[in-house]
Amino acid sequence: MIKKLIGAVALMLTCTAPYAAQSGYHLEKAPDRINDLAALQNGAKLFVNYCLNCHSANSMRYNKLTEIGLTDEQIKANLLFTGDKVGDLMHIAMTPADAKRWFGTTPPDLSVIARAKSINAGPTGADYIYTYLRTFYRDSSKASGWNNLVFPNVGMPHVLWERQGPRELTTVAMHETEGKDGAHAWERVTTVYDAQGFATAKAEPVADFHGHASVETRFKSLNPAQAAAYDRDMADLTGFMSWMAEPAQRQRRELGVWVLLFLGVFFVIAWRLNASYWKHVR
Repeated sequence: MIKKLIGAVALMLTCTAPYAAQSGYHLEKAPDRINDLAALQNGAKLFVNYCLNCHSANSMRYNKLTEIGLTDEQIKANLLFTGDKVGDLMHIAMTPADAKRWFGTTPPDLSVIARAKSINAGPTGADYIYTYLRTFYRDSSKASGWNNLVFPNVGMPHVLWERQGPRELTTVAMHETEGKDGAHAWERVTTVYDAQGFATAKAEPVADFHGHASVETRFKSLNPAQAAAYDRDMADLTGFMSWMAEPAQRQRRELGVWVLLFLGVFFVIAWRLNASYWKHVR
């Protein structure tokens, strides 16, 4: 029985390891905006205007947004499409067949994507979304004209590119090569993707290198102020998607604080009662 249990655990770890690894790109910590109502409202606006055209949120109703401080009138005026009602689910007009033809696959529903992308004892789904939205780069070799460091060869174009502004990506890869004589050597390959997505690569040998294969990436924004504003917007959008995946988490956190306070007080009372009951036994 123990052997079977160990085998099952090993199989589970083997199956989940590639998923946990993702592309191997380091995920940045997403800012915590879950208690910032203004940020959540801005995230809701960005989500409806940029994400809800292709991605649905079939588990979320528009009137649920009243929990982040919006009124029904504000929702009707700013977030509803023609013909939608405040109590409707966040559906989209695009059919799966059209999505398959245009993008090669059906865009996933985003209702609980922040929970689906969480890794046990690792980065959260918010970290994944925040990093993903900030690592698009121009790549003229792709059909959409875009690529992504977190999700290489992604079919989704960078729909928010105008808000982020133009920028360049530089990657520096160290890898081992083998010559005609079988000798091994190290080589540094520097690739630069310009603002239009055209790549230029430069390879140079590296002598006396004792490290390991690695890839370093860095972005250079051509409009730093615009890029900084974009990062703040993506933090808000990530916060909203994290809230949408579990709308009750704000109340859960508040309740958790009171539960811990109650347990602390109860522990003190139980400790003193225990001392009083047993003082004569000693």
